[in-house]
Amino acid sequence: MNWISNYVRPKINSLFSRREVPENLWSKCEECGTMLFHRELAENLNVCTNCDHHMGITPRDRFHALFDEGVFVEVPVPAPISDPLQFRDQKKYPERLKMAQRGTGEAEAMLVAEGEMGRTPIVAAAQNFGFMAGSMGMYVGNAIIAAAERAVKLKRPLILFSAAGGARMQEGILSLMQMPRTTVAVEMLKEAGLPYIVVLTHPTTGGVTASYAMLGDVHIAEPNALICFAGPRVIEQTIREKLPEGFQRAEYLLDHGMLDRVTHRRDMKVELVSILRMLMGMSPPVMGDLPSPGAMGAETSDEKTKT
Repeated sequence: MNWISNYVRPKINSLFSRREVPENLWSKCEECGTMLFHRELAENLNVCTNCDHHMGITPRDRFHALFDEGVFVEVPVPAPISDPLQFRDQKKYPERLKMAQRGTGEAEAMLVAEGEMGRTPIVAAAQNFGFMAGSMGMYVGNAIIAAAERAVKLKRPLILFSAAGGARMQEGILSLMQMPRTTVAVEMLKEAGLPYIVVLTHPTTGGVTASYAMLGDVHIAEPNALICFAGPRVIEQTIREKLPEGFQRAEYLLDHGMLDRVTHRRDMKVELVSILRMLMGMSPPVMGDLPSPGAMGAETSDEKTKT
């Protein structure tokens, strides 16, 4: 018996030929408990194929589905001071930022991009709940201002996708100051006569709801999204009463006049294109037979001349 040939060589070959199995091939729906294959889930825009529960989606994946052919250009955002308060709890604030950056692959909690959606030029901004719960800090304030300034410069509408647990406590009062800053940014759009549409996703809470998330010309929400300032558990403990079923969820708020639409994620692009073209005074979209970007620009110029 040749020990090297029969034992050592097969062992070495097995080590080098071992196929690594990717992690997170399956995701569990938190609503119905169904195990979903990652490719099937991604093709369905992170919506459960069993119960239609809208799971979280990153801004980058959302933009790939939103913009024509998934093509968009990122808008640069000025970087703020990294740790203005020298904040530390169990970990230093810079350490938490680095952990979030490694986990998400993004620089911060908001991504700003420009491109075309249904041959309609737009600027879009989206919050990443996976980045420190999408918390509103100075970077998010800078991002919204950069998005508004870019939209005004290009004369394009702005679409914002909100998803946040509120203000970022590690930045204290500087985080709360983003509420008036972003309100001024929204006012820039209104003065320029440009539409500002907010799509509220799960969850949108705290100071985000108290500022730019509720200042849109049109408010659309994804199904069953939690939208509130203070959460239902806090309210129940304060007033010591049982809240109605579905309280502060998108459908409840739609019934009570706080929202304009509740739209499924797969229908969001068509809905946004129709609303934007109507607000911009453009001809209705013709799905499957859209004009080229050059023709669209000429059409928009002619329509503005007529008005």
